[in-house]
Amino acid sequence: MHTAQGQVVELLLENGIRRARISCPANLIPAPGQYLLAGSASLLDPLPVPLFSTESTPFGFTAAPPIPAEWAPGTTLSLRGPLGRGFTLPHAARKVALIPFDRAADRLKGLIRPALSQGAAVTLVSEADEAELPEVVEVQPFTALEEVLAWAEYAAFDVLRESLPGLRERLGGLNQAAAGKEAQVLVQTPVPCGGIGECAACAVTLKSGWKLACKEGPVFEWGEVFG
Repeated sequence: MHTAQGQVVELLLENGIRRARISCPANLIPAPGQYLLAGSASLLDPLPVPLFSTESTPFGFTAAPPIPAEWAPGTTLSLRGPLGRGFTLPHAARKVALIPFDRAADRLKGLIRPALSQGAAVTLVSEADEAELPEVVEVQPFTALEEVLAWAEYAAFDVLRESLPGLRERLGGLNQAAAGKEAQVLVQTPVPCGGIGECAACAVTLKSGWKLACKEGPVFEWGEVFG
């Protein structure tokens, strides 16, 4: 974990959704599924904001929404991270499915480039109007979810903590681990302390008991969540 200053370089607005390009040292750029805690001292943010990367460069990354309304280009940020456990894309996976259950696929898009670089085909299951996707990424509606899961060798999910029961119901009890596939789930929860405290605001109930998403997640193995 590292601390340093970063800066809001640019704000991107599309379909009413704000994203932000952040400049920061390379060692602070979060891997897919990991996050940074960011605060602006000049704006007196009451709590640091978790930032997930949707795309990275050697000089920073594009942060997934939500982005605080007070941030503007030039805003200086105090950054701490990378934090938490991210996704682990299997090196042998050649069929990769990305499945955002609640919102747009921003937190999963960081997996696209490494998947394509290892020769994998990528399918995104989404009803949202996803912009700036490589042409080789196939987009399927949620009605094709079971078919996509049957095809995939690895699946990455993104779901709000309160929507876990709905995802379980939508899949009809399908267990990816039992089907011989690898799958991971990014569970979105508040992470105010970034693993420093034991406030349990981010606690997720898993098969083995509850775990703190701020440091033991926010990405969990499929069998931990739905086993």
